[in-house]
Amino acid sequence: MIEFDLIVKSLPEMLSGMLLAIQLLGVSLLIGMCIAIPAAILRLQKNPWLWRPVDWYIYFFRGTPLMVQLFLVYYGLSQFEFIRESFLWFLFPSPTGCAVFTFSIHPGAYTANILRGGIESVPEGEVEAARAIGMSGFTLYRNILLPKAFRLALPAYGNEIIGMLKGTSLASTITMMDLTGVARVMVSRTFAPYEFFITAAVIYLAVAFIITRILQGVEYWLSPHMRPVT
Repeated sequence: MIEFDLIVKSLPEMLSGMLLAIQLLGVSLLIGMCIAIPAAILRLQKNPWLWRPVDWYIYFFRGTPLMVQLFLVYYGLSQFEFIRESFLWFLFPSPTGCAVFTFSIHPGAYTANILRGGIESVPEGEVEAARAIGMSGFTLYRNILLPKAFRLALPAYGNEIIGMLKGTSLASTITMMDLTGVARVMVSRTFAPYEFFITAAVIYLAVAFIITRILQGVEYWLSPHMRPVT
């Protein structure tokens, strides 16, 4: 029998944990996008000295589990003296810094690959027309390639956002009190796993639903030419 009074009493703390997860998600996606845009552009270059390191970066972070990456950052980077002496060291002594760092470079790899596919999907005729009126380099990417690539890649990027929302639950493995971490603590106190993990699942579903609806709205807003003329 599910004890609803336990769920009601725990809601404020669990929602606080969800807020932390959303903050991690937002910061990580923002930094990840800043990594992904130049990485996607470099991946499309013909010079192997430019595209090959990006290809290795994407291959590594797409091919290894997020939990392994998080543990390597949290438990492993402090072992290297050049890391301890670098300007990035302020991130790694704290679980929050390690989580933000890992949750940023991980979606950065996925998003770079998604954007690369979006850029390659831009019709060649549009690119040739832009070049015919004098666009090239940064201007071409800013006005034609990236805006169109973002719209084309939005459904796949939406999947990446939802995947990272679920991935933030791994922050609890390095002592952070996100939603999953709060649920685990509640279970250890009350020995009532169903109540707290079901509640956590419902909260994750609700946030995922909101994000999905927002992305659908953005996709609709970016595609006026695909709607019937009234």
